[in-house]
Amino acid sequence: MVTIIPFVDEGLGNSSYLVDLGDGRALVVDPIRDITTYVRSADQHGLRVAYSLETHLHADFVSGSRELARLGASVLAPRAGRIRFSHRGLGDGEEVDLGGLTLRAIGTPGHTPEHLGYVLVDGETPVALFSGGALIPGGVARTDLIADDQTEPLARSLFRALHGRVLLLPDDLPVYPTHGAGSFCSTPSAGERTTTIGRERATNPLLAAASEDEFVDRLVGGLGSYPAYFRRLREINRLGPRVYGLAPTLSLISVEDVARGIEAGAEVVDVRPIEAFAAAHLADSLSIALRPAFASWLGWLVAPDRPLIFVLDPEQDRNDLVRQALGIGHERLEGELAGGIEAWAASGRPIATTELTTKPDPHGLPLVDIRQISEYRTGHVQGALSVELGDLAGSAISDLPSDALFMCGHGERAMTAASLAQRADHGAAVFVGGPKDWSRQTGNALLRG
Repeated sequence: MVTIIPFVDEGLGNSSYLVDLGDGRALVVDPIRDITTYVRSADQHGLRVAYSLETHLHADFVSGSRELARLGASVLAPRAGRIRFSHRGLGDGEEVDLGGLTLRAIGTPGHTPEHLGYVLVDGETPVALFSGGALIPGGVARTDLIADDQTEPLARSLFRALHGRVLLLPDDLPVYPTHGAGSFCSTPSAGERTTTIGRERATNPLLAAASEDEFVDRLVGGLGSYPAYFRRLREINRLGPRVYGLAPTLSLISVEDVARGIEAGAEVVDVRPIEAFAAAHLADSLSIALRPAFASWLGWLVAPDRPLIFVLDPEQDRNDLVRQALGIGHERLEGELAGGIEAWAASGRPIATTELTTKPDPHGLPLVDIRQISEYRTGHVQGALSVELGDLAGSAISDLPSDALFMCGHGERAMTAASLAQRADHGAAVFVGGPKDWSRQTGNALLRG
């Protein structure tokens, strides 16, 4: 019996795994940059992390393989990825002797060109498939992250890999994917984190496609937008991200130095809850509440080379903030405003506010729904303008009404949109809640499509 311990990053929607190899050693599959949980878990189980395994060059997070290598782990990765740091490159059909277990690579190009799945074999018996993004519960990972002209060819490669390799594996074989529900790398999925070959054969709508063309049409037709940083992290992971060892801590920055930093081009990111931001914040600061999804929106909306200054409440987790920022490749963490918003206000510098409301349409403002278009189509308020939050980092900000009420599902993304609108001299208020809350209060049915 092989022990496989999952680790789920709820914010990025991804899973990684610690595999007990049965001889005091362990293998980690697709580690995130912060390796603390793997090392702690290995210690608790009396294991040493001997291998770090990569299924592909990740676009949505910075890999932790170099951090594990610093502690003595050997890195195993697709040879076709042309990784520039020390590793053992693998190709389709190659095997790695792990002692009592064997790791067998199977070519599964599609999500990325170099993608490999790995079958873990005990003797002659397959015991697990680490599928990366080739197969996930209820779907597959997207094929449009390399280049627009590669989306369809990669989708066709994935169809052939699934039907020619993956679906030939036993129906009862457990499947451990990297991407899953909540990941922008994934197509819509069933929500479970693990599955089996047989379950996917019976229930996965993409696998039910009658032909390659139908598979491609279903897959490509279901792709939505994704964060801008996805197009740069692959290369960071290929070249090898900076190794930190111990993660840095946020330094305290005086009010005067924050003001100078803003003049020099720093981005002020206010990570406090939206109620605190609404009551008082630095003018032109960007609201991204610290929560599991923080990293995705930071990476989507802020350029990676921009110096970052943060505003926090005293009780917020600085370590989590640093972990999430580094995890998507934001390295220029200048520090946090010493004394918080109170110190800024006490210095006599101007404070801005944003109106929050739980009442539908309090001033007759145009309603802007900033959720993903896939969310909007599942149910939206009649007359609401659909503008995805990620688009507001670009030219879409000019398409907004001069005054607007912003809505998402709860309020956090709407506040981010409002902060972007306000810095562009638009009037903005935020509805705390989502379309269902609006409908419940007004009695008006939501529209679909």
